[in-house]
Formats: sequence, structure tokens, C-alpha cells
Amino acid sequence: MQLIRGMHNFNSKQPSFAQGCALTMGNFDGVHLGHQAVLKHLREKADSLNLPMVVMLFEPQPREYFQGNQAPARLMRLRDKLQALSQLGVDTVICVKFDRTFAQLNAQQFVQDWLVKKLNVKFLSIGDDFRFGANREGDFALLQQAGEQFGFVVEDNRTFQLNDQRISSTAIRHALANDDLALAEHLLGRPYRIFGKVVHGQKLGRTIGFPTANIRLHRQVNPIKGVYAVKVRCKCGEIFNGVANIGQRPTVNGVKQLLEVHLFDFNQNLYGQAIEVEFCKKIRHEMKFPSVDDLKAQIQKDVQVAKNYFQ
Repeated sequence: MQLIRGMHNFNSKQPSFAQGCALTMGNFDGVHLGHQAVLKHLREKADSLNLPMVVMLFEPQPREYFQGNQAPARLMRLRDKLQALSQLGVDTVICVKFDRTFAQLNAQQFVQDWLVKKLNVKFLSIGDDFRFGANREGDFALLQQAGEQFGFVVEDNRTFQLNDQRISSTAIRHALANDDLALAEHLLGRPYRIFGKVVHGQKLGRTIGFPTANIRLHRQVNPIKGVYAVKVRCKCGEIFNGVANIGQRPTVNGVKQLLEVHLFDFNQNLYGQAIEVEFCKKIRHEMKFPSVDDLKAQIQKDVQVAKNYFQ
């Protein structure tokens, strides 16, 4: 899969785009079952038209740009999203920097300069609630009119449902916020996971008998917080059970969000390695304890709860 960072790096003369492209646009946060259905259909359409399949993403996600820390929690980092899109057969991802300049681009300019002149779109798959351009003036109807004018087909990729359940990133965030990991898994088509590289921390865990693998969370807002029973897949492919805390660690006056994972019966060095953390069961909310000894006592209880769950 080809990744193009910014339209200024896009070369419309490259051979694969000679006849145009089949395009979809959006955040694709979580790459859930609904996204997967849209992309499967787009792959089939692109193949039938002998066109490359292209996904246009926006970074940061538009609501993150406008709302900052008040934006909805992000389900997936860009790196993980790109990996998921690649596995679904996407040929090219164009990652557009969502900044002031792009936010001020009017809808007509976007259609004519980007979709028509640069991308030479022949088939566009888009949700009927998709809005774009300055002041969100562009909508599905405008794209349909442009398609008739410039000769490309616009298709409504209607909201995908599973057993009458509307599948959306918002529904998944809501499930995670309500500690309904089973529903989140149902909508995602897989358990909720966080991927990341293990970094050095304060090393407090090892002094109280619970060494942790620490992962920095490069998100403005996280969809889950608290203590969980987890499964961790290491680089070697082995899977270990453990307990994890995701949050700010108030007992030790933490500031930044961190994912700390204590693995059971494990003594390997994970620093610098990428690991996959799968959240299996919520044990409790994060809380501030009067002392480190109180924290240690609670972690012992959390570990036992997690071990009982896995047994």
C-alpha cells in the first residue's frame, strides 16, 4: 500500500492513476465492521473498473482540530489505522493534514481542484451525512451534482448494521465508556486493543513487586480508563496474561496518560519492543490512594481478580 502525506506530494501523472481512481473519504477511526463493509465494496468496484482503490484520511481528525481535548476519544492511532487499511486491500492512502488552510478551503474548490483535477475521481463512495469544505457547506447532494457535471459516480455507503445494531465509531466509544467490552468487540469485529512501543517509566512498579511495561498514549483523549485484565502479544508471538492500568496514575501525581501493563509469570526485557494489549475485562476505575502501600495492596487484589478471570 502506498501512503501519500499531503496532496502536495500527490503526482497525478503516476501510471496507476492514469485512468482515475475509486475513492472514499473519512476518519475510518477503529476500522470497524461498517468500515470493512464499505472498503470491501469499494475494492470490488475498483477492480470492476480497473482503477486503484484510494482512501483519503484527515490528520488530526477534524473534531480534534476544532475541539482539542473536548473531541471524541480516538479509537486508533494513525499507524494502526494504516496497517488495518493495508490488510483490507487499499492501494493508496492520502493522509491530508487538517489545518487552518484546509479548513478554509471551500467545498467547490475541494471538488474541482482536488477530486477532479488532481485525483481524477471516477467512482466516489461516501456517507450521506458526510460534510466538507469551509463552514461544512459541502454535502452529499453537492457531490452528486458535481458527479453529474464532471463525470464521476457518487454512491451512498449507507450506515452498516449488524443484528439491528448501528455500527459507528461513536457507538464503539460509547460501549467502551460504559465498560461494555463485549459490545465493542461485536461492533469492531475483534477485541479492543492498543498497540505501542514499551518505554522506560518511573520504575516504581518494580520497587513494589509489580514491574510494568509502559506505553505512551499518543492521543488527545483515550476511549478507556481504569484497570483491566489483559492479554499481551509480544514480538515473539507469545501471549501473556496480565493486569493493566490506563490513565494518569494520580497516586504518584502522574500528568500524562500512560498504559502500564504487569504481566504474570514474565521476566523478559520488553524495552523498545512493540506489543499488542487486548482488553478483556474491566476490574475497576482508576483512583488515588493515600499512600504507595495502599496502592500496592490494591494491585495485589487486582492481580488476583485478573487471574481468577483467566482461570
